Amino acid sequence: MPKRSLPPLTALRAFEAFARLGRMNLAADELCVTHGAISRQVRGLERHCGVRLTEGPRNGLRLTEAGRRFAEALGGAFDGIERSFLALRGAGESELHLSCVGTLAMRWLIPRLPAFHARHPGLNIRVTEAYGPVDFGKDPFDAAIRLTEQAPGEGVEATPFLDNFHGPVMSPQVARQGLGAAPRLQTRPHRQAWREWSLHAGVEPPDSGLHREYEHLFYMLEAAAAGLGAGVSPWIYVAGDIASGRLVAPYGFVRTPARFVFVTPTGKVTPVAEAFRAWLLEEAAIAPPPPLAAVAA
Repeated sequence: MPKRSLPPLTALRAFEAFARLGRMNLAADELCVTHGAISRQVRGLERHCGVRLTEGPRNGLRLTEAGRRFAEALGGAFDGIERSFLALRGAGESELHLSCVGTLAMRWLIPRLPAFHARHPGLNIRVTEAYGPVDFGKDPFDAAIRLTEQAPGEGVEATPFLDNFHGPVMSPQVARQGLGAAPRLQTRPHRQAWREWSLHAGVEPPDSGLHREYEHLFYMLEAAAAGLGAGVSPWIYVAGDIASGRLVAPYGFVRTPARFVFVTPTGKVTPVAEAFRAWLLEEAAIAPPPPLAAVAA
């Protein structure tokens, strides 16, 4: 694109304020500068344009015909910028850009969002899948949801809203064959899931020796439902599938040290973030409890 040929924007702003308000001192007050600064900017703009924009004595300056035409054009341009800015700021005040672990977003959060929007029709939740520590100084997010055992770090506020329970899940067909005959399903980012569950549950189930690995937990759960084996999952991700009979959990679920937390920058919580946090706590309070872990046979 060709380079724009524009005079200094500070000079344009000073001249537009003078033309609109009619006096240098009023323009100076609006822009929080001195009378002399406005005068210098206007004179510099005239030199840049090569055209007189004002005329008359210093204490009674008025616009020339060229100055009036230029002021009208500037006023329309500044009005458009102001409208766009106010619309953009309004959108920011009514939208929450949320960083969220993917499977929670797909399996728990998004199916419940219609209830949030019904209560807050003017607010919007924009969900982006993301993992790992949140850096609000670098990341474009207003808030985040993470599953973690530890505090998320300095400069953030974390509100735990949902306990985490996990356990082995599988299709009814695989359950009838027995866990000892089922391949163990796991995910690449969390290969230790079976070991952690055994530790938390105090159970050492039989291992078929056949393991199948998937890139994401969502894929692993689909593989479990398809009868490809058994995998360990948080309860909240599979509550709907277990209620429908698509998956079963013969060993039940056991609590983990980790919890789902809602994370925001310290001291920078917006009204939409406050509304969303309150709604999250309400939804978590009515979430169905998991079937507790069974005693190993």
